[in-house]
Amino acid sequence: MTKLAIPDMSCGHCRASIEAALRPLPGVTAIAFDADQRTATIEGPAQVALLIKTLESIGFPAQPA
Repeated sequence: MTKLAIPDMSCGHCRASIEAALRPLPGVTAIAFDADQRTATIEGPAQVALLIKTLESIGFPAQPA
C-alpha cells in the first residue's frame, strides 16, 4: 500500500483523471481517495517512483504522505 499526497487534487474530475492514469500501471490493484486530505491510497505492489512520475506527467505533483 502506498499513500500519496496530491495537493492539486481538488475535485471529482481530478480524481477521475488520476485514477485513469494510475489504474493501468503494473501493481495497482485498487485506489482510494480522501478528498479532505487530498491523498490517494494505492493498493498493490506498484513502484512509488512510477506512481509519482505518472502523476507528474498529467500535471499532479505528488509525494509520499
